[in-house]
Amino acid sequence: MPELTGQQFIGGARVAAGQNTLASRAAEDNAPYKQDFFEATSAEVTAAAKAAHDAFDIFSTIDPETRAQFLEACADEIEALGDAVIREAMRETALPEARLTGEVGRTTGQLRLFAKVLRRGDYLGARIDTATDAAPDLRQIQQAIGPVAVFGASNFPFAFSVAGGDTASAFAAGCPVVVKAHPGH
Repeated sequence: MPELTGQQFIGGARVAAGQNTLASRAAEDNAPYKQDFFEATSAEVTAAAKAAHDAFDIFSTIDPETRAQFLEACADEIEALGDAVIREAMRETALPEARLTGEVGRTTGQLRLFAKVLRRGDYLGARIDTATDAAPDLRQIQQAIGPVAVFGASNFPFAFSVAGGDTASAFAAGCPVVVKAHPGH
């Protein structure tokens, strides 16, 4: 598992300009973790929103097959973390191993499901109503409208957090994501 730095990841770089930190403690025995986590400053939050905004024009135009491959790569990377990510989540949440293993499966399953939806194409909701004497020609298609903010849940560290369904669906739609992780993990 990659080393935890306690920093924000904004626009491809690790940053931690603030002085305020959150001490991570084990949920079962309150033992301190070796790494404190930096709270994002107002400037860092603004930078994250700007980076997502700047990425939107490019990310929203990536073809569905490439976005599908990206979602599958995210699922593969989560699975590659193996037991280490489960153990870390157990330390943070005191949730049982079987529950967290199932949640990782649910999360990677959601990522792969959205990849299938992208390949199917029906998510576009394409509609063409040809003109008649009484109505004009109307054409409709679903499209991304901008970055998405995701707020991680305390009780689902995977499925409703950084890589969960909200993030997966936003990525599938072509929307960059800014995540506010839950302070419990």
